[in-house]
Amino acid sequence: QVQLVESGGGLVQPGGSLRLSCAASGFTFSLYTMSWYRQAPGKERELVATAFSVGGSTFYADSVTGRFTISRDNAKNTVALQMNSLKPEDTAVYFCNAFRSKTDDYWGQGTQVTVSS
Repeated sequence: QVQLVESGGGLVQPGGSLRLSCAASGFTFSLYTMSWYRQAPGKERELVATAFSVGGSTFYADSVTGRFTISRDNAKNTVALQMNSLKPEDTAVYFCNAFRSKTDDYWGQGTQVTVSS
């Protein structure tokens, strides 16, 4: 059974930091591209950051480049998102995604991040 369990969300003041974690099980983690998405109220889900399955390469949305860092640990089947210099516009539910193909595309339940003073 595939499971993606996010943790680490919460309330933080502008300029603060949070670290999200996603624990994966039920599939061969190292073969999957791992990503973080987010969805703010009234908006579509958007890609935040991706850690590809080979080569160690990463991708970031323009809005988070230089502030967020994605990392994966294939030995522990985890992917993390370090978020620094948080802004109110980063407020959203953050989702962990594992993708290999259209039929191998899994989502976590999401974790709320609220940036507010």
